[in-house]
Amino acid sequence: MVATVHSIAFQGLETKFIEVQVQISPGLPSISIVGLADKAVAESKERIRAAFHSLSLSFPQKKLTINLAPADIHKEGSHFDLSIALGILSEMNVIRQQDVDEFIAIGELSLDGRINSVSGVLPAAIAANSIEKGIVCPIGNVDEAVWSGNNSIVAPSNLMEIINHLNSTQVLEKPKSFNIKPDNENYLDLKDIKGQLIPKRALEIAAAGGHNLLMIGPPGSGKSMLAKRLSGILPPLSHEEMLEVSIIASISGTFKESGLVTKRPYRDPHSSSSMAAMVGGGKNAKPGEITLAHLGVLFLDELPEYANNVLDSLRQPIEDGTVSIARVNNHITYPANFQFIAAMNPCKCGHFGDIMNACSKSPRCAEDYQAKISGPLFDRFDMMVDVPAQDIFSLDTTESGEASTSVAERVLAARQIQSERYKDQRFYLNSEADGEVLERHTELSPQALDILKKAVPKFGITMRGYNRILRVARTIADLANSKEILHHHIAEALNFRITKLKA
Repeated sequence: MVATVHSIAFQGLETKFIEVQVQISPGLPSISIVGLADKAVAESKERIRAAFHSLSLSFPQKKLTINLAPADIHKEGSHFDLSIALGILSEMNVIRQQDVDEFIAIGELSLDGRINSVSGVLPAAIAANSIEKGIVCPIGNVDEAVWSGNNSIVAPSNLMEIINHLNSTQVLEKPKSFNIKPDNENYLDLKDIKGQLIPKRALEIAAAGGHNLLMIGPPGSGKSMLAKRLSGILPPLSHEEMLEVSIIASISGTFKESGLVTKRPYRDPHSSSSMAAMVGGGKNAKPGEITLAHLGVLFLDELPEYANNVLDSLRQPIEDGTVSIARVNNHITYPANFQFIAAMNPCKCGHFGDIMNACSKSPRCAEDYQAKISGPLFDRFDMMVDVPAQDIFSLDTTESGEASTSVAERVLAARQIQSERYKDQRFYLNSEADGEVLERHTELSPQALDILKKAVPKFGITMRGYNRILRVARTIADLANSKEILHHHIAEALNFRITKLKA
C-alpha cells in the first residue's frame, strides 16, 4: 500500500502540484527521499523523526521510501515536511487516507513537533482552491491564507493538533476572514522640499504616466529626497494589483502578518548589488529587486556606481515588463513592471560645472563618469531633469510648498483618464503605450507637430526617443485635462527629454 498527500512546488511564481508518495516496506530501518529533491527536502527526514519522538509517536522501524512526483520537477524548501509527515502517518494508519485527500499540506516541522511558518502559502492556497481542495498550513501563515478565498483552511500549531483534527478528536477553529486594511505608515511629504519647482513638476508627471525618470545634480541638491516622496503621490493599488504584489511577497518571504500588501513597493538596492540580486537568479533562480519592485518603484541612487553588467541587465525588463532567467535546471519568467527612478551626480566629485568647487580633472572627470552609463540605458529614460544646488539664503524657509495630497489628486485624475483610454488594452498607463495605440491617442495640434519636426533632426532623437516624447506629452496633456496635445505640452516634454549631461 502507498499513502499519498498533495503538496506544492514553486517554479518562479507558478505553482506545481506535487504528490508525496510514502511506502513502508520490510527491510532495514531507513528513509529514502527521491524525486529531484534539494538539500532542505532531504534533511526533512531528520526533522520528522525528531518531531515524532518529541510527541511520543512511534516511528516505523522499517524501510521508508518517499517519492515526490512528478520526479522531473525540482523540489526545494522545507515546506514539504508536513506533507511527508502526514503521508507517513497515513501509511501507519494513524490518520485516514480519505481525510488527507481533501487537502494540500505545506509547512516546516520543528524538532519538538511545532509547525513553523513557510514562504508561498498565499499562492499555494489559491492553487488548492482552484482544484477545490483545502489547505493545511502553519498557524503563523493563517492570515496570509485567508486572502486566497479558500474556505477550507486548517492551521495547526503542531503536528499533534492536525492528527487530532483529522481524527475528529479535536476541531481546530476556522480562520476568520479579514477586511483589507490600508497601511497606516505615513508617507514623506513633498512640501518638505523647498524650491526645486521643476524637479517636483517632473516627479508629478512621472507619477501620473508611470514614466522612468533620471535626476541629475550635485550632492545635497535633494535628488534622494524627491525619490523617497514619489510613493506619497502614486495612486493606491487596485485589489488585483494587491493580490499580485502579495503573491510575490509570499514567494520571496516578505509577506506581512497584517495581511495583503496595500502599498506600492519601493526598492532602493545598494550600488554594490550583484546582477543576480538585481534581476534575480542564483542556483534556484530566485526573484530579484526588479521583481520585488513590480507595480512599484525601483530607485537607483548614484547610478554610475553600479556595475556595468547590472545596469545593462535592466534594459530588457524596462521594455518588456518581465525578466526571464535561464538556468540549467530552471527557465523562469518573473513579472518586472516597475517604474525606474535614478539619480546621479554630473561627475565623480559631483561638482562639474561649478566654478567654485570643480576639480582639476574637469572635463575628463565628467566624461569618464558619464561613460559608465551606456547610451541605450540613457535612452530608456522617458524624462531627465536637472536638480541644481539651491542657494540656502535665497529660499523662503517659512514658505510651505504644495503638499503631496494635492499632487496625488491630480495624479489620480490623470491616471483615471488613462485607465478609461486604454480600457480595451492590456495596459493602463501612457508609459506603456506603443505603436498604433500611441498614434491613435496622440492628437497633435499643428504648432505641436511643427515643434517636433524641428526638434527631431536638431537633437538627433531616435524612434524610441520620439515615442517617449509623445508618451510624456500625452501625460502632460492628461494632467491639464486636454484631449489634444498642444505646443506647450510638447515643448515641456522635449525639455525633459533633451536634458543631457555635457562635458
